[in-house]
Amino acid sequence: MSHLTHDQRTLIENGLRNRKSFKEIARDIGKAHTTVSREVQKHCVTSDKGAYGRVTNRCIYRYECKRLNVCGNLKCQRKCSVCAKCNEICPDFHEDICHWLSQPPYVCNGCPDEHRCVLRKKYYIHDQAEIEYREVLSGVRTGATLNEEERLAIGVVLNAGLEHGQSVHHIMASRRDDFQVCEKSVYRYINSGLFLQRPGRMELPKAPGMKPRRKKGSKHKVDTKCRIGRTLEDYTAFLAAHPDNAVVEMDSVIGSRGGKVLLTFNFNNCTLMLAFLRDANTSQSVIDIFNRLEILLGPDEFKKLFPVILTDNGTEFTNPDALEKSCFFDGRRTRIFYCDPYSSWQKGHVENNHENLRKIFPKGESLDAFTQEEVNLALSHLNSFARVSLNDIPAIELFEKIYGKEILDKLGIGLVDKKAVCLTPMLLKK
Repeated sequence: MSHLTHDQRTLIENGLRNRKSFKEIARDIGKAHTTVSREVQKHCVTSDKGAYGRVTNRCIYRYECKRLNVCGNLKCQRKCSVCAKCNEICPDFHEDICHWLSQPPYVCNGCPDEHRCVLRKKYYIHDQAEIEYREVLSGVRTGATLNEEERLAIGVVLNAGLEHGQSVHHIMASRRDDFQVCEKSVYRYINSGLFLQRPGRMELPKAPGMKPRRKKGSKHKVDTKCRIGRTLEDYTAFLAAHPDNAVVEMDSVIGSRGGKVLLTFNFNNCTLMLAFLRDANTSQSVIDIFNRLEILLGPDEFKKLFPVILTDNGTEFTNPDALEKSCFFDGRRTRIFYCDPYSSWQKGHVENNHENLRKIFPKGESLDAFTQEEVNLALSHLNSFARVSLNDIPAIELFEKIYGKEILDKLGIGLVDKKAVCLTPMLLKK
């Protein structure tokens, strides 16, 4: 429910002056009658206003009192009950309180006897109520709701517990009666330095908090125009014009941040995967792998294996000219195309095969301790895995039928007996 507005407070004051009930006022402003009742009681102001032509005597005995000379003035012959000083100096003064102020409407607004009543009064004034409301609203989240004694007492209890390695929660749970505020407030006061004995949050045994926001590194593209002529639409059009070209999907597999990285290739015609270790996830490291493979296989075999490559928009793949250019002749050794940004599903074959690779190289674990020979061993097991989609024929057998066993030997991978296949980190445990 929203708070009362200035206009609604004005309607409350007018309703009280017209002697309306709380329920009638509540209907006028669209609130519950209890809301009106609380508003009036909370923001009513006390007034010393008397009555015109009458002595402001508020003593409960004013009607029957016959005292004389309470002030010590023997010349005065008037009764003290009709003297303006009576309430101030009489030792038997007992203030009379109007009984109407203890029941609705709790104020003197609209009272028919207000003009001739000498008792202390209470009024609801909308402007004053609005000012008080604004002060509470602006100050509700400032400062601490502790006096100096409470602050010192809580500081001693916290300091003693923290000296013994206790958490704030443990201290408060074991000594509930020593705290007048909740656990969240205590943490807030500690962070603000209210308890000077231990002013810093870092001194808490295990202070809960948000992790520091990770800053995004600057993404450097070697060639900012690398996608021109190499988009997914261009890729689709090229395949339509050259349907006999096999497609290889390329991606990177990250180990620990800043460590070694795998460059992976997935041959879509047989689902075989290759992986090559790189010292860093840079564009040059990818170019080096391409050059090494072309030298190892020969330019003809390289063009036969990698006629078309589809990859994502990673910064390590943003120098397509260097990837496509042959080491042996002036011309292309392959063609590079890119998926749409943030659309890794467009190269779904390599992404799905990564799930099997991650069984051997779990996500987040460093690759620094592995050698290329060990990676080849892992790939031999992965590619010897029986798959339903291939009618239980290992991908390595299909690759051998298409490209020959000689290429497999050059790449350093071979068929593993089905009963010996292992796709767990235990495969490479040293």
